[in-house]
Amino acid sequence: MQKGKAGDMYGGGLRCQEGKTVRSTGASSRSRSRRGSRRVHGMRKRTEGARDLIPETLCSFHGASSADDPSSSSLLSDTLSQTPLSSLNTHQSNSATASRPLLLFLSWLGAQPGAVTKYTDMYLECGMDVLLVQSSVLHFLWPPWGLEYGLEVLKVLEEPQFSGRPVLVYASSIGGYTFTQILTHIAHGPKEHAGLVDRVVGHIYDSLVAGTLEHMAIGLGRTLVPRFEGLVKNIAMFYFWLFKSRTADFYNNSVRIFHNSPIIAPALFFFCENDALCDPVAVENIIDLWRGRGVAVESRKWKKSIHAAHMRCHPEEYLSTLERFLNSLPVSSLKAKM
Repeated sequence: MQKGKAGDMYGGGLRCQEGKTVRSTGASSRSRSRRGSRRVHGMRKRTEGARDLIPETLCSFHGASSADDPSSSSLLSDTLSQTPLSSLNTHQSNSATASRPLLLFLSWLGAQPGAVTKYTDMYLECGMDVLLVQSSVLHFLWPPWGLEYGLEVLKVLEEPQFSGRPVLVYASSIGGYTFTQILTHIAHGPKEHAGLVDRVVGHIYDSLVAGTLEHMAIGLGRTLVPRFEGLVKNIAMFYFWLFKSRTADFYNNSVRIFHNSPIIAPALFFFCENDALCDPVAVENIIDLWRGRGVAVESRKWKKSIHAAHMRCHPEEYLSTLERFLNSLPVSSLKAKM
């Protein structure tokens, strides 16, 4: 994200997994049977017209305690079709679970469950719960909707069952855009959201879409319609120009907020030199800027890799870097052994 130029944007639903002790290499039938799950469906945003294209929000909580402790089965309420995420009637009966670190996992656009599980299972094995947040491309194409969605996620993080937990942020590709919308609300209400800022113990950025508007347009083409990447890019650039005050100007403001993020916990960046969606120079500029602000920043850069697939391309280096970072965080209950 170069200053003054738009950068990290795009990928709806929200899902939470709690205490699932399944190895990333696969789960036994017994471990799968003990996960337990609670889901909230039908939470479509109150929208009209084109906004109805945004997928309904899904929030489910999987817990080690849920299968064994019936009293904890109502952590999240049943279907509330017209209720905002922040208004969920939630309950927490297990004090040990309530103190577990929480991973805010903001996934890449179009992330498939199987691919996401390879990541979330690692963190679950480390003793964390996982709140999975997925976004629609419309959250990116019309930033006011993305900003509203960011506020919904922020309110969920401040709900009673999450409000006392240490938080680790993981954002991949468009996930960085969604997290920036959360940061925007925090920046506009620092006193109101100071509690969450203090609870964030670290943040990880994997394949952050960084650079210019053109980087974002390329990302849209490659993600949505790869066969017509060039056409989608040109249409997107025209769209950004036509609705500049509601798109490009919003993106530029997001870049400024990300550069001056109110979150100053340790950070980790994964990126590569051959990623068309991520300008390595822009990422390195962010790293230098944050270090200049006193933020402890670690990074791992590869000469060749694949966008949002560094763990698959370079598993040993990725996991060893991640393990060192997690073990450096001030969370006594975090047991990182990749």
